[in-house]
Amino acid sequence: MTTAVVLEPAGRTTVSKRAVERIAARAAREIDGVADGVTVDASVTGDSAVLRMRLPIRYPLPVLRIAEECRTHVISRTGELTGVTVTALDIAIAAMVVESVSAATGSGRRVR
Repeated sequence: MTTAVVLEPAGRTTVSKRAVERIAARAAREIDGVADGVTVDASVTGDSAVLRMRLPIRYPLPVLRIAEECRTHVISRTGELTGVTVTALDIAIAAMVVESVSAATGSGRRVR
């Protein structure tokens, strides 16, 4: 007697555009030198995504090095957490952020 095995197609998990954008922005902020205010716009089609990112970088850190570290990390981390393959990531440097003396020291005094 033989038994027939019926294979059902596996389920499908869909990740929203907004979730991909938030995860990519969070991944970018994990890089030392990236300031608050990262914005991401994603185009998600099936299992792939194209990202456009506006990246504020702390001054006087090297822009190219920070952007490349960010690109590598965001592509890897976004894929790891969402299962979506990032096929392209365009980065625009949105700002060079200078920390003020009072923010760095925590005091409200200004140097004169």
